[in-house]
Amino acid sequence: MNTTVGALKRNTDLIISKANEAYSEGARLIVFPELAVSGYPPEDLILKDHFCGDCKIQLERLKKELPEEACVLIGSPVIRNRKKYNAALVFNKGEIAGEYHKMLLPNYGVFDEKRLFEPGTEPFVFDLEDRTYAVHICEDSWEPEGAAAASLAGKNIDCLINLSASPYHRGKLTDRISVLAQTAKKLNAEMLYCNLVGGQDELVFDGASMVLSPDGIRLAGAKQFVEDVLYHESHAGHGSRNEPALPDLEEVYEALKLGLRDYVNKIGFKRVVVALSGGIDSALVLAIAVDALGKERVASVTMPSQYSSSGTLGDAHEMADILGIEFYEIPIKGLYDQFEGELSKVWGADKKPGLAEENLQARIRGNLIMALSNEYGWLVLTTGNKSEMAMGYCTIYGDMAGGFAVIKDVPKTLVFDLCRWRNEQGVVIPPSIIERPPSAELRADQKDTDSLPPYEVLDPILKDYVENDMGIDGLTAKGYDEALVRRVVHAVELSEYKRRQSPPGIKITPKSFDRDRRMPITNRYRN
Repeated sequence: MNTTVGALKRNTDLIISKANEAYSEGARLIVFPELAVSGYPPEDLILKDHFCGDCKIQLERLKKELPEEACVLIGSPVIRNRKKYNAALVFNKGEIAGEYHKMLLPNYGVFDEKRLFEPGTEPFVFDLEDRTYAVHICEDSWEPEGAAAASLAGKNIDCLINLSASPYHRGKLTDRISVLAQTAKKLNAEMLYCNLVGGQDELVFDGASMVLSPDGIRLAGAKQFVEDVLYHESHAGHGSRNEPALPDLEEVYEALKLGLRDYVNKIGFKRVVVALSGGIDSALVLAIAVDALGKERVASVTMPSQYSSSGTLGDAHEMADILGIEFYEIPIKGLYDQFEGELSKVWGADKKPGLAEENLQARIRGNLIMALSNEYGWLVLTTGNKSEMAMGYCTIYGDMAGGFAVIKDVPKTLVFDLCRWRNEQGVVIPPSIIERPPSAELRADQKDTDSLPPYEVLDPILKDYVENDMGIDGLTAKGYDEALVRRVVHAVELSEYKRRQSPPGIKITPKSFDRDRRMPITNRYRN
């Protein structure tokens, strides 16, 4: 199910509706995701006692409104003896028949549970009909040799139920199946794994709930990125279906769509706006926005300057026509000339144009698109990619101005791949946008390669430095040019102050700048 953090009544309404639907189809054991009542991750809402108290009110509702003859497992925060736990509650016959507290609280990457919850200390095992079940919550099953799995040794369980909220990144489903299979084999038990789906701020949860056999074979699997009900007959040893994993690029694209759609809808925006330059980044963001929200909810504006080419301007108009969206053109040369005229009184009429003049154009555009946002209530989608954000190749208060950074965690080489993939499904991006060498078009004949290494060279270094935490010695030992490595490392660390002021963006790599990597702004370490 797709929960919303803090929407306690809505989440509970959805639980009740889905439980009754499953019961009417014959299900007698029904499982929901981790913290389904509160939404995940609730973060510091858990520190508010009244928030946990309001969750308890919904648990009382569930006693009365869940199907009595079914055994229903639901995740919720609870307070016990003044301590707060990430709990799984078993409802049966109008009562809470049992309760399990998550033992392994993750405290790495996007997770911060040790500051919110107390760890559980006891396993929970129950019998239903002629089978013995145990319960885990997410991380408990990610350590086959860990305390949560070890606590079940000798319990002779037939089935392990895992309530999960496991966020997506590229390749995560393969990793998830692998580690859960190890736990199933370790316990020699069937595993029922129920995962959250939906977007929550920077995170996307991909669903893909599954059933694994005691020897680690995936017997049944639900869809990715949509709400889904997966049925399984344990006695028969098979599920209703086993959805195949999406191909790599489609999976990433669907994650970006879901992350954007839920951010817009859950916050309550009616429409979004994209600054369409005629370049590849804004083209990808616009395509995702239209696919996620529909053309009626997307507007776009192009803001050409004296350096904008006829090619990029023409491509912007062509793409807007293909998509059939509301589209505006606001030239900025007149505004730029006025700014420059006033500033020349300070810095002198004989000053040679430089970086300040380039950034001035970006900031004029930022002002204009934010004015549209203020007037019409549109959410501004920024268009910077991970490679640019890493190197600081972006203008603070300029192209970084906006409310949500859709491709902030998408490396530039992947931007090209996603655009080609999207056009294979039906051409929406003019091919010349993909073929043209990238350029910010802030000065005459400018190319990205004037300021950055070629992206096919840069992106592997960034991945090893940012995501794999390799230092300069390790990077050069791997074969990267030392001077280039030092240049990249310096730029990444110098740009932390910019990233700290950027909008949130969707996580699709194992280590994003938003939630996974927490570096000091004042930092002289360069290795």
